[in-house]
Amino acid sequence: MQPSAVLPVLFEVLPRVARIAAYIAVGVFAANLVVAFGLVERIAGLSRYLTSPANLPDEVGTAIVTTAASTTAGYGMLAEFRESGVLDDRATLVAVTINTFFGFVQHIFTFYWPVLIPILGREVGFMYVGARAAIALAITATGVVAGAVLLSDRNTTPVAVAETDGSGGAVDAVDSDDDAGDSSDAADTDDSLREMVEDAAQSTWKKLRRIVPRLAVVYVAVTLLLRTTDLESFAALASPLTNLVGLPGAAVPVVVAFAFDTTTGAATIAPAIGETFTPKQAVATMLIGGIISFAVSTFKRSIPFQYGIWGPEFGSKVIAVNTGLKIVFIAVAVALLVT
Repeated sequence: MQPSAVLPVLFEVLPRVARIAAYIAVGVFAANLVVAFGLVERIAGLSRYLTSPANLPDEVGTAIVTTAASTTAGYGMLAEFRESGVLDDRATLVAVTINTFFGFVQHIFTFYWPVLIPILGREVGFMYVGARAAIALAITATGVVAGAVLLSDRNTTPVAVAETDGSGGAVDAVDSDDDAGDSSDAADTDDSLREMVEDAAQSTWKKLRRIVPRLAVVYVAVTLLLRTTDLESFAALASPLTNLVGLPGAAVPVVVAFAFDTTTGAATIAPAIGETFTPKQAVATMLIGGIISFAVSTFKRSIPFQYGIWGPEFGSKVIAVNTGLKIVFIAVAVALLVT
């Protein structure tokens, strides 16, 4: 391939990789600080209603809370917990599944509320967002049940055990210097805080050195492949699916539009609501568009992102679980809408 063809791809991909790397850095750094400063109990209080039944440690609750603000940062925290031995692979998959609803929450304020609902109108907009929320919540509930059934103490390790040898050296050091005085204690505290921050920064840097090059390589490869691949073939799935559930023929171009851009898909169907489509048919059509779009979005975004975070082997497992559960529950939602 000519260098002239690669350069535009690099200009497109590198800013995206830099942005993702920044979020990962925030997540990993925060995970280390949360553990080091003992903030797990304060942050993970509400999420314990999910993590405790799922047999996950409280630390996972911090990742869940973080995911509501940034999916990438939340994933970065989970990657750090897996890397440090707090979670094994099975526990990490359960945690990723539970994260689904909280990843959805941030999109309500960044996309669904300001963009999609105004395009679709209040009735259909709220129906569609409500359906997507119910799907995400069902996936999260599935993760909780899976954790309750599949996980035990063998799948997780307390942070204190994962990070130390259990010798209690830090405690002994404090007890042996009772006569040092307040000023010495303050100095020791400052040194301890500095060490915690430095350790968190070093751990973050090590992870970024491993993740970012892999992320960049996969993104470049996928982008180059996309430019030489006809993705319209994925849209051929639209007609059989819309016919199967009895939707109007006009649903096909809407599904195709949704497969490539959600906003365009919404704008395409909006004028036909009330004439060609009932509100329920419109929502079902858009959900089917979501199923088709997984084939495209998995290839364009999920594979580079998940492979960058976890590596190809475990990243493939995360993609399979995420995509499989979404397709199943979207199919259930469509069936309920058209019956």
